[in-house]
Amino acid sequence: MSHERATTKKYSRAFTLIEVIVAISIFGLGMAGFAYLFSRVWETNHFVIEEGETARLVSRATNRIVEEIREARQGDDGSYPIKSGSDFDLVFYSDVDNDKVTERVHYFYEDNQLKEGIAKPSGNPASYPGSDQSVVTVASFIVNTPSEPIFYYYNSQYPGDSAHNPMSTPISVGDIRLVQVRLYANINPNRAPDNINIASFAELRNINEYAY
Repeated sequence: MSHERATTKKYSRAFTLIEVIVAISIFGLGMAGFAYLFSRVWETNHFVIEEGETARLVSRATNRIVEEIREARQGDDGSYPIKSGSDFDLVFYSDVDNDKVTERVHYFYEDNQLKEGIAKPSGNPASYPGSDQSVVTVASFIVNTPSEPIFYYYNSQYPGDSAHNPMSTPISVGDIRLVQVRLYANINPNRAPDNINIASFAELRNINEYAY
């Protein structure tokens, strides 16, 4: 009887040890799964926050551009309010810092960034330098493609004349009465969600004051 009890006790201890090992293994797998899930949730939330911040910055940049275009006016050297315009490049004159001096403003697309170049006039009579004096990045992670321009141009017949609007580039700057700014942005084009698309129109308020 004592031998049978000893054997039963031995198996009982062995079975308990196996249970402990299995329990530890299950716990370990559970913790690993929880850690993976937590990391994925954190990564997703972080991406969503970054995407939201990008949308906010791009929206602010669009509003900035639109406000400056709306106030386009004759340059201090007598230049027409708009110097040139293409799909990804726009040059015009505007008092962007409210100092009563009209700057030459140059928006252009470079290395997935929308940049703004500024040049101030000097001398008497006033003249502008041949290139931008300062350049800042106003929006990053811009992913516009050749078939998705940043700038669209409309003449005085819009919206009635939809056949000729937006106008095809190259354009005559004297025909421009309305400019649309459309930005596509994505902090990681290889990952969802899709591109952020923010667009706004700018009517040139002072354009009719000048003959081109």
